[in-house]
Amino acid sequence: MPLVLAGAPIGQPGDASARLREELATAEVVAAEDTRRLHRLCKDLEVALTGRVLSYFEGNEVRRTPELLDALRAGQRVLLVTDAGMPTVSDPGYRLVAAAAAEGLPVTCVPGPSAVTTALALSGLPSDRFCFEGFLPRKSGERKARLASLAAERRTTVLFEAPHRLADALADMAAAFGADRRAVVCRELTKTYEEVRRGSLAELAGWAAEGVRGEITVVVAGAPEANVELSADELVRQVGVREQAGLTRKEAVASVAQETGVARRDVYDAVVAAKRDAAPH
Repeated sequence: MPLVLAGAPIGQPGDASARLREELATAEVVAAEDTRRLHRLCKDLEVALTGRVLSYFEGNEVRRTPELLDALRAGQRVLLVTDAGMPTVSDPGYRLVAAAAAEGLPVTCVPGPSAVTTALALSGLPSDRFCFEGFLPRKSGERKARLASLAAERRTTVLFEAPHRLADALADMAAAFGADRRAVVCRELTKTYEEVRRGSLAELAGWAAEGVRGEITVVVAGAPEANVELSADELVRQVGVREQAGLTRKEAVASVAQETGVARRDVYDAVVAAKRDAAPH
């Protein structure tokens, strides 16, 4: 019997599929990120669990994975459910899927809601090509470094952020990507107080500074086509963003040159000239 990855509703129980209901009712083992939320979901769906229920979350994944593999080897149907959305997508499950696949054990999926694709569809930003970055690093320096590496990403980017870090993250994005870059903040998707905010990164950072609650998904437009002739000021700004993120001057200049197509010497000269002009005379 296979390992079944089940997408769970991200807000509205009514979004659960008939197949999810069937799997919950018939699985011999149900591994849940939060067993209390699982029982609440089953109550909402009027589904009676008949299988063994085990917790499976970030803190016990390593220890619990061998036990679930034993169940799969014994021919039991194991269902993996996380709190919301798809298992393994910024949720527990990767270790179990990788281990099962390595042993040739069957893995299948019950498709379901995902905050990633829901936010992307709602955003109104290009969705033909996109990338998912999960949660940004919590520490300011590490977050700035990650954003600096994404500054030239041409695809629409989707990421998660905690509400209490949203304002700082958006401000850092405005510094790394440019204040005018378009973005969308989706809050409490599919829930009673769902909110979709559209605007520039600078505008959204100002809005978030007042305080935001709920689960957050951010969608950011990709970098525009590289300008044939970037201004010296823009080259200097991009070097500065990378230096603030922890790169050395040499590394920052090389990064900007590679991503903009401007000769490294020209980028370096722009930085030197800006430093000279800023020096007191």
